Amino acid sequence: MANIDIAILGQPGYAKEIGKAGTASDITFFNLKRGDDTVTLIEPTRYPERLAPLFYAVSLSDAAMLVINEITPSFGEMVVMLDVMGIQKGYIILQNYLDPSQIVPLVQGTVVANYEFLEDNAIELRERLLNEASAKESGEGDAREGVVFVDHHFNVKGIGTVVLGSVERGTIRKHDILNVLPGQKTAQIRSIQKHDDDCDEAYSGDRVGLALKNIDAEELDRGYVLTRSKEVLTSETIRGKAQLVRYWQEPLREGMVLHVGHWMQFVPARVESVHAEGDWRTPVLSLSLEKELVYLPGERAVLHYLDGGKLRIAGSIRIE
Repeated sequence: MANIDIAILGQPGYAKEIGKAGTASDITFFNLKRGDDTVTLIEPTRYPERLAPLFYAVSLSDAAMLVINEITPSFGEMVVMLDVMGIQKGYIILQNYLDPSQIVPLVQGTVVANYEFLEDNAIELRERLLNEASAKESGEGDAREGVVFVDHHFNVKGIGTVVLGSVERGTIRKHDILNVLPGQKTAQIRSIQKHDDDCDEAYSGDRVGLALKNIDAEELDRGYVLTRSKEVLTSETIRGKAQLVRYWQEPLREGMVLHVGHWMQFVPARVESVHAEGDWRTPVLSLSLEKELVYLPGERAVLHYLDGGKLRIAGSIRIE
Protein backbone atom coordinates (compact mmCIF):
# COMPACT_ATOMS: atom_id res chain seq x y z
CA MET A 1 0.00 0.00 0.00
CA ALA A 2 1.45 3.37 -1.07
CA ASN A 3 0.17 6.78 0.04
CA ILE A 4 0.92 10.32 -1.11
CA ASP A 5 -0.05 13.51 0.71
CA ILE A 6 -0.91 16.57 -1.38
CA ALA A 7 -1.45 20.12 -0.09
CA ILE A 8 -4.28 21.75 -2.05
CA LEU A 9 -3.72 25.51 -1.90
CA GLY A 10 -5.35 28.62 -3.25
CA GLN A 11 -9.00 27.68 -3.74
CA PRO A 12 -10.92 26.62 -0.60
CA GLY A 13 -13.11 23.59 -1.22
CA TYR A 14 -11.36 22.58 -4.44
CA ALA A 15 -10.29 19.22 -3.01
CA LYS A 16 -13.91 18.11 -2.53
CA GLU A 17 -14.17 17.87 -6.33
CA ILE A 18 -11.38 15.28 -6.28
CA GLY A 19 -11.65 13.32 -3.03
CA LYS A 20 -14.02 12.36 -0.24
CA ALA A 21 -14.13 14.71 2.75
CA GLY A 22 -12.67 13.41 6.01
CA THR A 23 -11.52 15.06 9.24
CA ALA A 24 -12.12 18.81 9.28
CA SER A 25 -10.78 21.51 11.60
CA ASP A 26 -8.48 24.41 10.68
CA ILE A 27 -7.14 21.91 8.13
CA THR A 28 -9.43 19.60 6.17
CA PHE A 29 -8.55 16.16 4.81
CA PHE A 30 -9.95 14.56 1.67
CA ASN A 31 -9.26 10.97 0.68
CA LEU A 32 -8.84 9.00 -2.53
CA LYS A 33 -8.42 5.25 -2.70
CA ARG A 34 -8.00 2.68 -5.47
CA GLY A 35 -7.08 -0.79 -4.33
CA ASP A 36 -4.04 -0.45 -2.09
CA ASP A 37 -3.12 3.00 -3.43
CA THR A 38 -4.25 6.04 -1.45
CA VAL A 39 -4.04 9.81 -1.74
CA THR A 40 -4.59 12.26 1.11
CA LEU A 41 -5.47 15.83 0.13
CA ILE A 42 -4.99 18.54 2.77
CA GLU A 43 -6.54 22.01 2.60
CA PRO A 44 -5.64 24.86 5.02
CA THR A 45 -9.24 25.72 5.85
CA ARG A 46 -8.52 28.74 8.06
CA TYR A 47 -5.90 30.30 5.79
CA PRO A 48 -5.22 33.15 4.99
CA GLU A 49 -6.65 34.69 8.17
CA ARG A 50 -4.39 32.32 10.12
CA LEU A 51 -0.93 31.32 8.95
CA ALA A 52 -0.58 28.09 10.97
CA PRO A 53 -3.02 26.05 8.80
CA LEU A 54 -0.92 26.82 5.72
CA PHE A 55 2.18 25.57 7.51
CA TYR A 56 0.39 22.44 8.74
CA ALA A 57 -0.96 21.55 5.29
CA VAL A 58 2.44 21.93 3.65
CA SER A 59 4.28 20.20 6.50
CA LEU A 60 2.09 17.12 6.06
CA SER A 61 2.61 16.92 2.31
CA ASP A 62 4.90 15.27 -0.22
CA ALA A 63 3.71 17.55 -3.03
CA ALA A 64 1.42 20.52 -3.63
CA MET A 65 -1.33 21.60 -5.98
CA LEU A 66 -1.70 25.37 -6.43
CA VAL A 67 -5.12 26.41 -7.71
CA ILE A 68 -4.87 30.02 -8.90
CA ASN A 69 -7.75 32.21 -10.03
CA GLU A 70 -6.14 35.56 -9.23
CA ILE A 71 -2.73 36.86 -8.23
CA THR A 72 -2.88 38.05 -4.62
CA PRO A 73 -0.50 38.53 -1.67
CA SER A 74 -1.71 35.13 -0.41
CA PHE A 75 -0.48 33.54 -3.63
CA GLY A 76 2.96 35.01 -2.98
CA GLU A 77 2.92 33.80 0.63
CA MET A 78 1.99 30.27 -0.45
CA VAL A 79 4.87 30.24 -2.94
CA VAL A 80 7.28 31.37 -0.20
CA MET A 81 6.02 28.65 2.17
CA LEU A 82 6.43 25.93 -0.45
CA ASP A 83 9.93 27.19 -1.24
CA VAL A 84 11.09 27.45 2.38
CA MET A 85 9.82 23.93 3.08
CA GLY A 86 11.41 22.53 -0.06
CA ILE A 87 8.30 20.98 -1.65
CA GLN A 88 9.96 20.08 -4.94
CA LYS A 89 7.04 18.31 -6.63
CA GLY A 90 3.81 20.07 -7.51
CA TYR A 91 1.13 21.07 -9.96
CA ILE A 92 -0.48 24.37 -10.96
CA ILE A 93 -4.14 24.68 -11.95
CA LEU A 94 -5.12 28.00 -13.55
CA GLN A 95 -8.63 29.45 -13.49
CA ASN A 96 -10.37 32.67 -14.50
CA TYR A 97 -8.51 32.84 -17.83
CA LEU A 98 -5.08 33.13 -16.24
CA ASP A 99 -2.18 32.11 -18.47
CA PRO A 100 1.10 30.39 -17.52
CA SER A 101 2.99 33.42 -18.88
CA GLN A 102 1.48 35.46 -16.02
CA ILE A 103 2.66 32.99 -13.38
CA VAL A 104 6.10 31.88 -14.56
CA PRO A 105 7.90 35.21 -13.91
CA LEU A 106 6.47 35.37 -10.39
CA VAL A 107 7.82 31.98 -9.29
CA GLN A 108 11.28 32.09 -10.85
CA GLY A 109 13.99 31.06 -8.41
CA THR A 110 11.58 29.03 -6.25
CA VAL A 111 10.62 25.36 -6.18
CA VAL A 112 7.29 26.32 -7.78
CA ALA A 113 9.12 27.16 -11.01
CA ASN A 114 9.41 23.39 -11.58
CA TYR A 115 5.71 22.62 -10.97
CA GLU A 116 3.69 21.18 -13.84
CA PHE A 117 0.70 23.03 -15.28
CA LEU A 118 -2.36 20.76 -15.46
CA GLU A 119 -5.86 21.20 -16.83
CA ASP A 120 -8.69 22.06 -14.44
CA ASN A 121 -10.42 18.69 -14.76
CA ALA A 122 -11.33 16.82 -11.56
CA ILE A 123 -11.63 13.40 -13.21
CA GLU A 124 -8.23 13.66 -14.87
CA LEU A 125 -6.64 15.03 -11.69
CA ARG A 126 -8.06 12.17 -9.64
CA GLU A 127 -6.63 9.62 -12.05
CA ARG A 128 -3.28 11.42 -12.19
CA LEU A 129 -2.88 11.47 -8.41
CA LEU A 130 -3.85 7.82 -7.99
CA ASN A 131 -1.30 6.87 -10.64
CA GLU A 132 1.32 8.88 -8.73
CA ALA A 133 0.46 6.94 -5.57
CA SER A 134 0.71 3.64 -7.46
CA ALA A 135 4.18 4.56 -8.68
CA LYS A 136 5.44 5.57 -5.23
CA GLU A 137 7.63 3.10 -3.39
CA SER A 138 6.20 2.01 -0.05
CA GLY A 139 8.05 2.83 3.15
CA GLU A 140 7.93 -0.84 4.13
CA GLY A 141 11.35 -2.07 5.16
CA ASP A 142 12.37 1.13 6.98
CA ALA A 143 13.81 -0.59 10.06
CA ARG A 144 14.28 2.58 12.12
CA GLU A 145 12.12 3.17 15.18
CA GLY A 146 8.89 4.80 14.05
CA VAL A 147 8.23 8.50 14.59
CA VAL A 148 4.57 9.61 14.39
CA PHE A 149 3.42 13.20 14.77
CA VAL A 150 -0.17 13.83 15.83
CA ASP A 151 -2.51 16.27 14.11
CA HIS A 152 -5.87 15.30 15.69
CA HIS A 153 -6.85 13.45 18.88
CA PHE A 154 -10.22 12.49 20.39
CA ASN A 155 -12.16 9.86 22.29
CA VAL A 156 -14.26 7.33 20.35
CA LYS A 157 -17.03 5.54 22.18
CA GLY A 158 -16.21 1.86 22.57
CA ILE A 159 -12.63 2.35 21.41
CA GLY A 160 -11.10 5.00 23.64
CA THR A 161 -8.31 7.39 22.69
CA VAL A 162 -7.68 7.78 18.97
CA VAL A 163 -5.07 9.92 17.26
CA LEU A 164 -4.66 10.80 13.61
CA GLY A 165 -1.21 11.49 12.28
CA SER A 166 1.60 10.69 9.90
CA VAL A 167 4.57 8.36 10.15
CA GLU A 168 7.53 10.66 9.62
CA ARG A 169 10.01 7.80 9.40
CA GLY A 170 10.57 4.21 10.44
CA THR A 171 8.02 1.51 11.29
CA ILE A 172 5.37 1.25 14.00
CA ARG A 173 3.60 -1.97 14.96
CA LYS A 174 0.43 -2.98 16.72
CA HIS A 175 1.09 -3.38 20.48
CA ASP A 176 4.20 -1.13 20.41
CA ILE A 177 4.65 0.91 23.58
CA LEU A 178 5.69 4.42 22.56
CA ASN A 179 6.94 7.48 24.41
CA VAL A 180 4.58 10.45 24.20
CA LEU A 181 6.63 13.60 23.67
CA PRO A 182 6.93 16.12 25.15
CA GLY A 183 6.52 14.68 28.63
CA GLN A 184 7.12 11.41 30.42
CA LYS A 185 4.03 9.42 29.47
CA THR A 186 3.84 6.27 27.36
CA ALA A 187 1.01 4.77 25.33
CA GLN A 188 0.45 1.39 23.71
CA ILE A 189 -0.89 1.01 20.19
CA ARG A 190 -4.13 -0.97 20.44
CA SER A 191 -4.79 -0.91 16.67
CA ILE A 192 -3.63 0.75 13.45
CA GLN A 193 -5.77 1.91 10.55
CA LYS A 194 -4.67 3.25 7.19
CA HIS A 195 -7.54 4.77 5.18
CA ASP A 196 -10.07 2.73 7.23
CA ASP A 197 -8.23 -0.58 6.73
CA ASP A 198 -6.89 -2.41 9.81
CA CYS A 199 -3.15 -3.09 9.64
CA ASP A 200 -0.51 -4.62 11.87
CA GLU A 201 2.23 -2.18 10.80
CA ALA A 202 2.66 1.29 9.31
CA TYR A 203 5.69 2.80 7.62
CA SER A 204 7.25 6.14 6.74
CA GLY A 205 4.88 8.13 4.57
CA ASP A 206 1.72 6.44 5.84
CA ARG A 207 -1.27 8.38 7.08
CA VAL A 208 -2.56 6.55 10.18
CA GLY A 209 -5.29 6.39 12.77
CA LEU A 210 -4.07 4.84 16.02
CA ALA A 211 -6.20 3.58 18.90
CA LEU A 212 -4.12 4.00 22.06
CA LYS A 213 -4.13 2.43 25.52
CA ASN A 214 -2.96 3.97 28.80
CA ILE A 215 -3.50 7.61 27.82
CA ASP A 216 -6.53 9.91 27.57
CA ALA A 217 -7.19 12.18 24.60
CA GLU A 218 -7.14 15.17 26.98
CA GLU A 219 -3.49 14.40 27.75
CA LEU A 220 -2.52 14.85 24.10
CA ASP A 221 -2.23 17.84 21.82
CA ARG A 222 -1.57 18.56 18.16
CA GLY A 223 2.15 18.33 17.54
CA TYR A 224 2.80 15.61 20.10
CA VAL A 225 5.13 12.87 18.86
CA LEU A 226 4.87 9.11 19.49
CA THR A 227 8.14 7.19 19.23
CA ARG A 228 10.64 4.84 20.84
CA SER A 229 13.55 6.46 19.02
CA LYS A 230 16.28 7.80 21.28
CA GLU A 231 17.33 10.22 18.53
CA VAL A 232 14.23 12.37 19.01
CA LEU A 233 14.89 15.25 21.42
CA THR A 234 12.78 17.82 23.28
CA SER A 235 13.89 21.26 24.41
CA GLU A 236 12.58 24.69 25.34
CA THR A 237 15.62 26.29 23.71
CA ILE A 238 17.06 25.74 20.25
CA ARG A 239 20.03 27.09 18.36
CA GLY A 240 21.01 26.92 14.72
CA LYS A 241 21.87 28.72 11.52
CA ALA A 242 18.97 30.51 9.90
CA GLN A 243 18.33 31.32 6.26
CA LEU A 244 16.03 34.30 5.74
CA VAL A 245 13.89 34.44 2.60
CA ARG A 246 15.12 36.78 -0.10
CA TYR A 247 12.06 39.03 0.28
CA TRP A 248 12.75 39.67 3.97
CA GLN A 249 13.71 43.32 4.37
CA GLU A 250 15.60 43.65 7.66
CA PRO A 251 17.76 41.67 10.09
CA LEU A 252 16.18 39.69 12.92
CA ARG A 253 16.79 41.27 16.31
CA GLU A 254 16.90 40.18 19.92
CA GLY A 255 13.52 40.22 21.61
CA MET A 256 11.48 39.52 18.47
CA VAL A 257 8.70 36.95 18.91
CA LEU A 258 8.63 34.39 16.11
CA HIS A 259 6.71 31.14 15.69
CA VAL A 260 8.74 27.99 15.02
CA GLY A 261 7.02 25.46 12.76
CA HIS A 262 8.27 21.88 12.84
CA TRP A 263 6.27 18.75 11.95
CA MET A 264 2.83 19.60 13.42
CA GLN A 265 4.18 22.07 15.98
CA PHE A 266 3.72 25.85 15.75
CA VAL A 267 5.39 27.26 18.84
CA PRO A 268 5.97 30.90 19.91
CA ALA A 269 9.65 31.67 20.41
CA ARG A 270 11.63 34.68 21.53
CA VAL A 271 14.92 35.57 19.84
CA GLU A 272 17.55 35.51 22.60
CA SER A 273 20.61 36.19 20.46
CA VAL A 274 21.54 36.92 16.86
CA HIS A 275 25.06 36.39 15.53
CA ALA A 276 25.61 37.38 11.91
CA GLU A 277 29.07 37.46 10.41
CA GLY A 278 28.91 39.21 7.08
CA ASP A 279 25.49 38.27 5.71
CA TRP A 280 22.59 39.24 7.99
CA ARG A 281 20.36 36.82 6.06
CA THR A 282 22.24 33.82 7.47
CA PRO A 283 22.51 34.50 11.22
CA VAL A 284 23.03 31.97 13.99
CA LEU A 285 20.03 32.26 16.29
CA SER A 286 19.31 31.21 19.85
CA LEU A 287 15.59 30.92 20.58
CA SER A 288 13.64 30.33 23.79
CA LEU A 289 10.31 28.62 23.20
CA GLU A 290 6.99 28.92 25.00
CA LYS A 291 6.84 25.12 25.28
CA GLU A 292 9.10 22.21 24.44
CA LEU A 293 9.81 21.51 20.80
CA VAL A 294 10.13 17.88 19.66
CA TYR A 295 12.69 17.40 16.89
CA LEU A 296 15.52 15.44 15.35
CA PRO A 297 18.88 17.28 15.38
CA GLY A 298 19.88 18.65 12.01
CA GLU A 299 16.31 19.09 10.78
CA ARG A 300 14.91 22.33 9.41
CA ALA A 301 12.13 24.35 11.02
CA VAL A 302 10.28 27.33 9.57
CA LEU A 303 10.43 30.78 11.18
CA HIS A 304 7.17 32.74 11.04
CA TYR A 305 6.62 36.38 12.05
CA LEU A 306 2.89 36.91 12.48
CA ASP A 307 3.22 40.70 12.57
CA GLY A 308 4.93 40.72 9.20
CA GLY A 309 1.95 42.03 7.22
CA LYS A 310 1.86 40.62 3.69
CA LEU A 311 4.97 38.49 4.35
CA ARG A 312 4.68 36.40 7.51
CA ILE A 313 7.37 33.83 6.67
CA ALA A 314 10.82 35.01 7.74
CA GLY A 315 12.88 31.95 6.77
CA SER A 316 14.09 28.70 8.26
CA ILE A 317 16.52 27.40 10.89
CA ARG A 318 18.62 24.24 10.88
CA ILE A 319 18.36 22.99 14.47
CA GLU A 320 21.66 21.91 16.01
